[in-house]
Amino acid sequence: MDKSLLKEGFEKNFGTRGDIQYFFSPGRVNLIGEHIDYNGGLVFPCALSIGIYAAVGYREDKKVRLVSKNMVNKVEFTLNDIQFKEEDGWGNYPKGVIKYIQEEGYNLKGADIYLESTLPDGAGLSSSAALEVLTGYIMLYPILGDKIDRVWLSLICQRAENEFIGVNCGIMDQFSVAMGKRDHAILLDCNTLEYEYVPVDLKGYTLVIMNTNKKRELSESKYNERRYECEMALKHINDYKKIENLCYATLEDLGLLKDNLLKTRARHVITENQRVKEAIKFLKGGNIKEFGKLLVKSHESLKNDYEVTGLHLDTIVEAALKFEGCIGARMTGAGFGGCGIAIVENKLLEEFIKEVEVKYKEITNISPSFYISRIDDGVKMLF
Repeated sequence: MDKSLLKEGFEKNFGTRGDIQYFFSPGRVNLIGEHIDYNGGLVFPCALSIGIYAAVGYREDKKVRLVSKNMVNKVEFTLNDIQFKEEDGWGNYPKGVIKYIQEEGYNLKGADIYLESTLPDGAGLSSSAALEVLTGYIMLYPILGDKIDRVWLSLICQRAENEFIGVNCGIMDQFSVAMGKRDHAILLDCNTLEYEYVPVDLKGYTLVIMNTNKKRELSESKYNERRYECEMALKHINDYKKIENLCYATLEDLGLLKDNLLKTRARHVITENQRVKEAIKFLKGGNIKEFGKLLVKSHESLKNDYEVTGLHLDTIVEAALKFEGCIGARMTGAGFGGCGIAIVENKLLEEFIKEVEVKYKEITNISPSFYISRIDDGVKMLF
């Protein structure tokens, strides 16, 4: 994004000053390993080159003012009085992060923060995590510069979403936004936080993000219900054998579950964790077509066993897979709307987008959006 546009937006809302600083926080997409982060499993996310930009002017008092080009309401509060307020809407995400950073003993400055996002809101590309990590990075930057412990920052942001917002998300979104690396995805063990950067070379193919434009609100979805079902499955398995997380269970352990619903939920978790391991093997070996097949299996599991897809995601994925130059596609994110991903032959991208758009709109009467993003770095200072 052009620096002059960010400066113009800042000065329109906060006035002219000569010491504005600029930051960027990426969205993320999870290549494979869906709905297993909160079950202690392996995930494989990457940061994107689309995200949230910020122009920041630090203050000498304790006031924080937030304005977003993408949102109607402005948010204002002081650092010594941070409370959740329904009317602040999106502003509660930064408020929660700032509250918990201060509880860790950091003496923060006030700030005027102007935001512009290139992420579609509610599309499952982690706009909330991008905003949380961006806020933490901005507020800590005068104290720590780029020496911020990014793993610690991701945990603070997860806590803010869990406790301040009330969404029981796992660590994956915040971790990938904070820790992203250009041209690499992150193999992350969500139980131990051990991670490995894995190069992603799709050779003659491109990662296409397909937005159904069916907006989802994560806190209003069945996300918390699925998490509870997994907790119950683990509890019942632990009546017979002790395991720390559901991802540590085996397919044989499904026989210990009497409830068929819990059995299907657990089956997705166990098989998806295995698919992540296979995906790493195929990518490291340069076998992109086998990697693509795993995406299809992942979607089928999310559709049939975990039941988080729905008409819009199923329609766009099915349309993608009918295109000859697409070697794999699936939903990504929490589901219930949002985005899918597809791996498409480079020379057929334009044709792919046109064909999928027509087929999707015929069934849903909604025009989808498509994003071709490179895999990029995590949160950073710009310019």
